[in-house]
Amino acid sequence: MNLSRADHSTTPPRVDIPRDYNAAHDLLARNASRSGKVAFIDAASGASLTYGELDDQAHRFANALRAQGFAPESRVLLAMLDTLEWPVAFLGCILAGVVPVAANTLLTTKDFDFMLRDARAQGLIVSKALLPAFEPLIGQIPTLRTVITAGDDSASNTALAHMVRGQEATKTIASTCADDACFWLYSSGSTGAPKGTVHLHSHLIQTAELYGRGVLGIQESDVVYSAAKLFFAYGLGNGLTFPMSVGATAVLLPARPTPAEVFAILKKHQPTIFYGVPTLYAALLADPARPQQSELKLRVCTSAGEALPAEIGKKWTAQYGCDILDGIGSTEMLHIFLSNRPGEVRYGSTGKAVPGYALRIVGDDGRDCAVGEIGELQISGPSSALMYWNNRAKTKATFAGEWTRSGDKYTVDADGYYTYSGRSDDMLKVGGIYVSPFEVEASLMTHTAVLEVAVIGVADSDGLIKPKACVVLKNGQSASADELKAHVKQQLAPYKYPRWIEFVAELPKTATGKIQRFKLRQAQP
Repeated sequence: MNLSRADHSTTPPRVDIPRDYNAAHDLLARNASRSGKVAFIDAASGASLTYGELDDQAHRFANALRAQGFAPESRVLLAMLDTLEWPVAFLGCILAGVVPVAANTLLTTKDFDFMLRDARAQGLIVSKALLPAFEPLIGQIPTLRTVITAGDDSASNTALAHMVRGQEATKTIASTCADDACFWLYSSGSTGAPKGTVHLHSHLIQTAELYGRGVLGIQESDVVYSAAKLFFAYGLGNGLTFPMSVGATAVLLPARPTPAEVFAILKKHQPTIFYGVPTLYAALLADPARPQQSELKLRVCTSAGEALPAEIGKKWTAQYGCDILDGIGSTEMLHIFLSNRPGEVRYGSTGKAVPGYALRIVGDDGRDCAVGEIGELQISGPSSALMYWNNRAKTKATFAGEWTRSGDKYTVDADGYYTYSGRSDDMLKVGGIYVSPFEVEASLMTHTAVLEVAVIGVADSDGLIKPKACVVLKNGQSASADELKAHVKQQLAPYKYPRWIEFVAELPKTATGKIQRFKLRQAQP
């Protein structure tokens, strides 16, 4: 397979992919000369998987799926913890032409019921520890005919490990093309039912080349750890596609990434690249047991999922001598398309367009915004999803020709740096002027007592919308509402300060760590 990456200073980078192309075969074949090198490490068990073992097991699993009667383009829901079997299952499906539908393992039985029915899944690959959430559904889903268990050491014919051992390692690769549906990811569903986002075979390597190599500079010598799980778009690139594209080593953690777990991995396995989210970075910095810079080997860190408060970035750099590259991506675009870059970080901004992607900011009138004017961020790039499955209306609203609507409000300055202003639904209009809740949150985050904050709009006694801040204080720290209001007034225009301050123990979040401001709005009297 011959992929070339064209880089020219006068034109955007381009990844040339042949028409006949299988994403899993590409990722495995490019590591054929590294068969003895460790590809994945399970931080919980200490077990590892070399590139040679991964290639062998993925092909065996592909053959097992064929033996079970799974035809190309049939769909299999993949609900697995981040163990060594995850890449085997994911890549094995793609080798067989089967479409893996990666599911968030933190969801409910009701959510899984919707996904299995919506995708018309013929198979389910589920970690044994997660099986109780699916047991009420087995036998109730008309299309579901096979349930395969991961993390199961038994000799059951439906245990993934047993299925792999029972097959030959013959390398039969499904005849797929670059524009075939390769895998699905379901959106978070924070604004309604989850949406099945369909991605193509070409998309994985596009993100690896344009962001993984083009921005991070990932290379074979790197060891990487992503706190975001593999079933997330962000985590899939971080922990599987990017390291496999260059032959690096990835550390996986089946458990929740608590500060203690994360720091244990950073100290023991010495990752050079760490991928996190803003809430996790805040928790890591607040941990009294955090290690010293000399104990770690980090060269670059990234953040996505939500805009990174400038204060957190600055504190991290001061503590560990390593920048956090704040960026934004989406399930629809598969990975990050706008990011800060090494040596060019501006904390408080989301950076510049990732080479290979085009960005524009559009006003409510549909016209391009001027420098400094708030509008919706739209993206054009090679990893945009094909569609939302079974949702024509949402597909047409989000994918407008070459442009994908992000639903995020942004401004851009004369230097090409983009600054986040909040989700379209979160924007406040105070006295007829747009106020970004994130700007107010960023101001409050500079106070030494504040750990986390979310700003929403609340009507005053006259029915006019004003900012309200819900604040989580650091353990052992204190601050009054008047003190925090005065703190904001010193930094921002007077009309932007929060009229109300509510101190809370925690903020509602999605499984990806995004603050759910709509839940805070719903809780208001």
